[in-house]
Amino acid sequence: MNTESTPAPDFGLSLDQCWTLLETEVVGRIALIVDGHPEIFPVNFALERRSIVFRTAGGSKLWAAMTAKPVAFEIDGYDAHEQQAWSVVARGEAQLIESQQEKDAVDQQLLEPWQPGDKDYYVRLAPKAMTGRRFKVNRPDMWATRLSDPRRASFE
Repeated sequence: MNTESTPAPDFGLSLDQCWTLLETEVVGRIALIVDGHPEIFPVNFALERRSIVFRTAGGSKLWAAMTAKPVAFEIDGYDAHEQQAWSVVARGEAQLIESQQEKDAVDQQLLEPWQPGDKDYYVRLAPKAMTGRRFKVNRPDMWATRLSDPRRASFE
């Protein structure tokens, strides 16, 4: 008897499907290199002209934008109804938005910082590459799965 489990199929997402999923979220993670090592920061974001925009104060995220280092941006989620998880990753270079006209266009997307304090710098990531995937998740073991695991919701 074969006891090995068959891996769940992994479905690659089209570019349009990736953008659609990005439109459904408001928080993602920006990954960049700081002092020679990777750092990941949660940011709330908006989409404007097929780019990802966030606001920040001075610091590591702004530094990455100023030095045009490559960055990655990631969101993920879980659809309890379909019992599928998904992930989207965008890669490119971050750029500081300096034009007031461009800042006004971003403000029309209602991008308001969540964290208190001045977030006067607007940063844009126009992805040079974007990938996404969706996959069916394993049915949870109801006795051994944490109560906070979102997979439980579709079986309870």
